[in-house]
Amino acid sequence: MSAEESAAGEASDTREEYTPRLVYDDDCGFCTWCAEQALEHGEFEAVGFSELTPDQKARLPDDYETSTHLLTDDAVYSAGEAVEQALVRMFPELEGVVDELREFELYRDVREGLYRWGANRRDWWGKIVSATPPAGQ
Repeated sequence: MSAEESAAGEASDTREEYTPRLVYDDDCGFCTWCAEQALEHGEFEAVGFSELTPDQKARLPDDYETSTHLLTDDAVYSAGEAVEQALVRMFPELEGVVDELREFELYRDVREGLYRWGANRRDWWGKIVSATPPAGQ
């Protein structure tokens, strides 16, 4: 194998390694719809709870099934912070504003509160927007 072929193989092997993984409840129509929106607008790999590898599960909090998560090579973001991180990756023009807002505890509290409010109403949201959950197929 030539050095070029080896480098090309390494690039394709590591590309997946650097793609942020959006971990979501793949038994929820609303969560599935949200994951599909993220895939449409950003560079993510969607991984449903039912598809998690042992290594991925080991990186998540014990109560991982209570929220969404974003796994990067060097961090794990959960709940509102995961959605925030995904939105910034989908719409990079938000990064400066979000960086400033993160400095405020009130913002972080509101972000997490809004996430929890929405997550606790997934059945209702699913009546408005939904996609067929992969785990339900």
